[in-house]
Amino acid sequence: MLGRSNNTNIDITDSTQHTYLCHMIRRGNPNDAQLLQTLGRKTFDDTFGNTCTKEDMKYVLDLFFNEKQCLEELSDDQDNFFFFEEDGIAKGYIRMNKKHECPIDEIKNANPIELVRLYVLKDHHGAGVANALMDFAFEFAKSQGCQTIYLSVWEYNFRARGFYEKHGFKNTGIKNDFPLGSTPQTDYWFVKML
Repeated sequence: MLGRSNNTNIDITDSTQHTYLCHMIRRGNPNDAQLLQTLGRKTFDDTFGNTCTKEDMKYVLDLFFNEKQCLEELSDDQDNFFFFEEDGIAKGYIRMNKKHECPIDEIKNANPIELVRLYVLKDHHGAGVANALMDFAFEFAKSQGCQTIYLSVWEYNFRARGFYEKHGFKNTGIKNDFPLGSTPQTDYWFVKML
């Protein structure tokens, strides 16, 4: 089964976990490297697989979702991964950090944090998983003293753009080149004040 967690003991007093009815959002750790690799590859390919060549997609998946890369990211205390699980099955995840300088001058003094990724398995679109992850992202950002969240979204991913706008994000109009291998693509930076 995709995304079965090895963590069976749940301590709901742990501040890195958040329970939504029978769902749980838990912090990722180095033991989740294979889970992140599998979930990351699947959701990224489902989202962007038809927007570039197969060779470019393979290159990107091998670059960003290889086991070593996933292990390094999950081992980094400055990188924050959270998995949405139901009955021990991961259905989506977020990644948030302050590893890169914020590219949006207007919010640099508002202690911004980047929502680097928010992905949900296609079978669970429309089931509230993304909403729960977004609510959690807001709570996590506030708990870190952040006043703004920013993210980069592909200009033609209208579903994602609408989702972010529904949650109060504003398109800054600032472009971000995000090529997939040799396939050029352009993102827009979106911002939300908390």
